[in-house]
Amino acid sequence: MSTELVLVVPLLMILLLFIVQFALALHAQHIAQTAASRALAAARAQDSTAAAGDARAAATLRLLGGRVLKHPTAKVSRGAANVVADVEGEVLVVVPGLHLRVAGHAVGPTERWTAG
Repeated sequence: MSTELVLVVPLLMILLLFIVQFALALHAQHIAQTAASRALAAARAQDSTAAAGDARAAATLRLLGGRVLKHPTAKVSRGAANVVADVEGEVLVVVPGLHLRVAGHAVGPTERWTAG
């Protein structure tokens, strides 16, 4: 009985660590996608700028991603027709040697007033 426990318990602990690691990765993915969506909403408004989207992404990441999403980067580009927001970062490491990256991406049309 004790020999079996010596073999099974470490395997169960490793399995538990992997489950926690991938749960954190899923949570970090949601944080990145939320930041990208909020950046898009801020940058696509009429008379807005890409800098406004970058600021909204930074504020969202500061509020939501501090411990789970490490070293996040946000890039917002605003053109005449479309706005693109990308957020990337690394997931908090629980399993040594397993470094996961997540990304959020959002695209939408630039809002503009047209006389119809």
